[in-house]
Amino acid sequence: MSFVLDCSATLPWIFGDEATEATDQLLDTLQKGAQAWVPALWHLELANVLIGAQRRGRIDQAGIEAFLSHLANYAIMVDGETIPRAWTKTLDLAVLHGLSAYDAAYLELALRRDLPLATKDKTLIDASRRAGIRLALDSA
Repeated sequence: MSFVLDCSATLPWIFGDEATEATDQLLDTLQKGAQAWVPALWHLELANVLIGAQRRGRIDQAGIEAFLSHLANYAIMVDGETIPRAWTKTLDLAVLHGLSAYDAAYLELALRRDLPLATKDKTLIDASRRAGIRLALDSA
């Protein structure tokens, strides 16, 4: 199985209070060898959230390092077409669906690769449904 993984679907794996049965099942799927595709911005987006959580005292440096070490064990594939499509298809999708360019990058990737999208972001879920994208999480 392959799917597109956005940052909001990744965070429950480190912040237990955000976890759901669906996000736990998604992680289990990844642990069993599924491939998660991410746009080139995913690492920066995730790092930004972790920095913010650290500043608020929600996680410490050791927790961040342990989490990133676990992520390195999974088949997380970085899409090489994120940047070349940023000012074309991705921008068009952002405008069409009222998304940020960041969120539109996940939608563009799911559309192009014909993969389900794992997200907990309501706006992105709605846009995915309108675009005919399957969702990888049963419930957000």
